[in-house]
Amino acid sequence: MEIRKQHNSPKFIAVSGGVGGAKLALGLEKIVQSQDLMVIGNVGDDFRHFGLHISPDIDTLLYTLSGKSDVEKGWGLANETWEFMSAMKELGGDTWFQLGDRDLATHVERTRRLQSGESLSEITDYFRRTFGIGATIVPATDDQLRTIVETDIGVLNFQEYFVRERCNPRIHNLHFQGSESAFPQQELTKALRSKELQNIIFCPSNPLLSIDPILSIQGLKRAFADSGAKIVAVTPIVGGAAIKGPAAKNLRELGYPVSATTVAKHYQGMIHGFVLDKRDHQEAQQIEELGIAVLVTDTIMNDLEIKIQLAEKTLRFANSI
Repeated sequence: MEIRKQHNSPKFIAVSGGVGGAKLALGLEKIVQSQDLMVIGNVGDDFRHFGLHISPDIDTLLYTLSGKSDVEKGWGLANETWEFMSAMKELGGDTWFQLGDRDLATHVERTRRLQSGESLSEITDYFRRTFGIGATIVPATDDQLRTIVETDIGVLNFQEYFVRERCNPRIHNLHFQGSESAFPQQELTKALRSKELQNIIFCPSNPLLSIDPILSIQGLKRAFADSGAKIVAVTPIVGGAAIKGPAAKNLRELGYPVSATTVAKHYQGMIHGFVLDKRDHQEAQQIEELGIAVLVTDTIMNDLEIKIQLAEKTLRFANSI
């Protein structure tokens, strides 16, 4: 079994879902010492496909922070080839979930290592070091946790809803299978108890589908709140729409107003500050009335420079609260 490298306790924790979270995590990784940053990845999206264990959000973090990601798509590897999927199509197999040829190697090796007895954390850390990433990346839990979406066409796992059905079905309810028996990842638990921890940043990920699975793990929401760190969330909603993905649609279908204020209320009682996009500056007072400090700035991360600027502003804001 792989012997894990010991990490110093981080000063900063970024809590992330997929693409939007990975963008801010990359900005943070560029401005702090690598050993001071821990990135927590959502595993509610994990599933088995073609007999392989696939961890989409973890892989997005690995590929983004290593500079290997397809920036235009926001997922997968740059300069990818698709011979495997082409052959699968010829055989009449499932092609709704696209696996690139080099990406496939990640899933094959992860599955092999899981079957040999390694934990998802150990495997993720091995990939992180192999890819040359300095920051620590850990799954929120090493236990099984799955996002289940109840829709008007039936009960779906997350990838069936998100990829196969393209988020088209109307959502009636969400639940996180396994959350009642899942425990926070060990390094995360230690980090949250450490006096060295300064800031926790909730990245601009879907609060319902990406962050709530993490918060559903027993004791974790309380551990965040009790950590003593300043906690700031960055809005994933700008101008009444999601920056990326189905967050606005999900909020609307579950009966919530589609606004940054709704997201701030969702995290109320846990966060100290909220980063609001300048296009929604009129919501600042509403959020402040919730007892949450507000920073108004540009949150649309179109290039690396803006990712870095947003990361700098977010940490400066967190330390000022």
